[in-house]
Amino acid sequence: MMYAEARAECDRARDRFVKQYRAAHPKATAALLRDWERMVTFFNYPQEQWRHLRTTNIVESPFASVRLRTSASKRYRRVENATALIWKLLCVAEKTFRRLNAPHLLAAVAAGARYTDGIAVTPRTERAAA
Repeated sequence: MMYAEARAECDRARDRFVKQYRAAHPKATAALLRDWERMVTFFNYPQEQWRHLRTTNIVESPFASVRLRTSASKRYRRVENATALIWKLLCVAEKTFRRLNAPHLLAAVAAGARYTDGIAVTPRTERAAA
């Protein structure tokens, strides 16, 4: 579903999934339907950035090294020592972060540019679609 080219295609895949699994897994399908709008929000952003928006690795990856180090040392005598270590680990991890696709589009997104299925919507396009 999440790798569909357009929102309509994604919705059709969701409907097929719900139809097939509703009887066997009612709680899972209910959760999918309940959170659907939040899950497909990435369609409202530039398609070049979908890869970043569909993952939680941005948060998980840097903290894996922090978790490894802090679990090994278990306790710190002072909170300041733990904070300093965590900060330094994140600074080192930052050097290997993957760059954002299409960073030039961030200004447009921040300014409120609208996207449908990853394609910018101009005011003329909106009027024609209405």
